[in-house]
Amino acid sequence: MKTITSEEKTILDNWLSFENNLSLYNKIIDKNNIQNKLSIYKQIETERIYRNLEYKINNKQKVRKLKLLNVLKYASVAIIFLGMGYLYQSRYFSNKTVLTPSNENITLQLENGSIKIIKEDGASEIIDSKGNIIGTQNGTQIIYSDKLKKEILVYNTLTVPYGKRFEILLSDGTHVHLNAGTSLKYPVKFIEGQNRQVYLKGEAFFSVAKDKEHSFIVNSGTLNIQVLGTQFNVSSYPEDSETDVVLVEGSVNLYSKINTNNNVVLKPGFKGSYSKQDISISTNPVITSIYTSWIDGGLVFRNMTFNNILKKMERHYNVDIVANNIELANEKFNASFRNEPIEKILEYFKITYNINYTINDNKILIN
Repeated sequence: MKTITSEEKTILDNWLSFENNLSLYNKIIDKNNIQNKLSIYKQIETERIYRNLEYKINNKQKVRKLKLLNVLKYASVAIIFLGMGYLYQSRYFSNKTVLTPSNENITLQLENGSIKIIKEDGASEIIDSKGNIIGTQNGTQIIYSDKLKKEILVYNTLTVPYGKRFEILLSDGTHVHLNAGTSLKYPVKFIEGQNRQVYLKGEAFFSVAKDKEHSFIVNSGTLNIQVLGTQFNVSSYPEDSETDVVLVEGSVNLYSKINTNNNVVLKPGFKGSYSKQDISISTNPVITSIYTSWIDGGLVFRNMTFNNILKKMERHYNVDIVANNIELANEKFNASFRNEPIEKILEYFKITYNINYTINDNKILIN
């Protein structure tokens, strides 16, 4: 059997991103059943299936699902294994103007307000206003020393622009991945007897160093995420109506600064969604790897409006996008992409939803 291509893998990931499809997928790949199913699938003519797929996708729904929908069931997986990715790429992708992202800098604000530009290919010492070495920068990572003696909390703020990612190793050993368009304010050195608290705007993945005596608290607007030692992802961009916390390992306590009685303890494999409007917290099981795929360059849309998708693409690729398609603005989508160029994602939307776009320098116009 032919090895699955990257395009087919993208389509399969999109389909598996819906938890209800996971059990169906496991049944399909069961070795006692797969031979019988494959003999049926091989008789399916791929061109006819593709036209049928386009028809089903273009039916309006409250939440549109890119390429693979629940109603397609076995036929959708047949498309994956029979080379739909190849058909999709060879027939429908055309050469487009290649974008050249604008050059913006990662910056580090020190305790006295001065700004240091962080070069991703550089290596330097991080020095405070008193001339003390507080950390070192090597490429896309800053490591803070745990040898400092501090009696008061002193903060640095790292800001990551659109199109880039960065990592910080805090003084307690906590490892933080920062996504594009994100800033994190944190103590240069945590103080004995006080909680370890940081302030996040944007999206980050935390691997928190264990310390039973000092809780680690991530403040994101009016939501606090309290942990002792765990791995979790926080997404809280200004345009999002909710702050999402996805727990990979350990446990976290979510509570609002406005209503401290409204707290929720998350279990691994669950997502907690905090509504910024009504200060409520809801939970549901998820596939955690989907929500952490950005660390390796992935791009995920979950029940997300087209406008918010465009904003996420702006951050991810460091481009300006202007959309004139009012009809699609508030439509919601689900999809996953792994290290794809923006032109490929735009073509994906073009084929599926009949949008047109033009690229001019670092700007994209969608009609």
